[in-house]
Amino acid sequence: MSRQDGSGRLFSPPGADDAGAHILHVDMDAFFVAVATLDDPSLAGRPVVIAHNDQRSVVSSASYEARRYGVRSAMPLGMALGRCPRAIVVPPVFERYREESARMMEVFRSITPLVEPLSIDEAFLDVKGVERLWGTPGEVAALIRRNVRDEVGIPCSVGGAATKHVAKMASTATKPDGLLMIPATRTQEFLDPRPAGSMWGVGPKAAEALANRAIRTIRDVRETPVASLAAVIGVAQAQRIHDLAHGRDPRAVQTERVEKSISHEETFRYDVTDPALLRAELLRLADRVAVRLRRAGAEAAGVAIKLRFDDFQTLTRSQALSEPTAVGNRIGSVARELFGAIDLRAPVRLIGVRAERLVPAGSAALALWDDDTEWKQVEGALDRLSERFGTGSITRAAFLSRAPERPTADRPPENG
Repeated sequence: MSRQDGSGRLFSPPGADDAGAHILHVDMDAFFVAVATLDDPSLAGRPVVIAHNDQRSVVSSASYEARRYGVRSAMPLGMALGRCPRAIVVPPVFERYREESARMMEVFRSITPLVEPLSIDEAFLDVKGVERLWGTPGEVAALIRRNVRDEVGIPCSVGGAATKHVAKMASTATKPDGLLMIPATRTQEFLDPRPAGSMWGVGPKAAEALANRAIRTIRDVRETPVASLAAVIGVAQAQRIHDLAHGRDPRAVQTERVEKSISHEETFRYDVTDPALLRAELLRLADRVAVRLRRAGAEAAGVAIKLRFDDFQTLTRSQALSEPTAVGNRIGSVARELFGAIDLRAPVRLIGVRAERLVPAGSAALALWDDDTEWKQVEGALDRLSERFGTGSITRAAFLSRAPERPTADRPPENG
């Protein structure tokens, strides 16, 4: 099925068994760094960190040369430079990442129409039915790797399996710049020895909780009753990871991606201790989230907030809504209620608002009355003015007097 190189990376040799492995997960290797190297070839083979070059910045991505020193995404830049003093800091250029991501997705779609982008640097593909054109799943995976390198100029890793979960695990196991195919009949053989924390959706805290009960491998998860798992990580997650540990994952590749949440967050240039400023920032972010909801034709059935303190400890709070909404004032009101219940034990460096449990606009049953009617009219008028005069041209008067200094909005760290 696979071989292992000196670094522990798994890979499939040419002609390896790939029967039933029609779902591919393609993941770009250190994508932000790879794009930076396209623009500046002198960066090749050197320890590179993608981050804004100031003391408040965090690492968006790091080259594999930098990772050998323990540098990781989301790490404070100061800590990264402490571990790797010779690292070259390159500012992120998100427009370039979007350009190269679009080229990459076109390569995928030239092979199969069944492409599901997961993020800017990864996607699922279903290659069942294209065998007459391109060959077996393993041959298609090899073709994709060649075409991405030839047409985009950057490396990628590909995992193939009978399910999305196993395909994603395979691409992780073969990084960087590898190919690993898991035939359907050997799914359990691949899964069983791998760490429970390597499963998609099992975070560090859940992995630690499982390890405390001597549940360390996927085989341990598979052999543990669901009720016992539920006592550790909750009923919903227990059933899900129990199914995944058995190789059960019915999810198909979805060509139309539906966002599950919409969020905005900001990192302040200086830590903020003033609750009034933080409440104002929550409302500003809620307005931005609401604009994106309306543009997407969606409403939120839940609201969450995120706070990161000066010591990088992070907490989130969420609340379900009685009725879905895309009104910024309503989202902001809930966000501020959540904020009011938090003990501000330390200065805040980052704050965010997220709309969750999205549903199509107007899909909920109509209420007898609508407390947000006037705000809907106001925000609808603001949308029309923004379309005419540009985003940011119209804002609340409350935001004009005092505003915390902030750099460019944070982006999610890169996966690869």
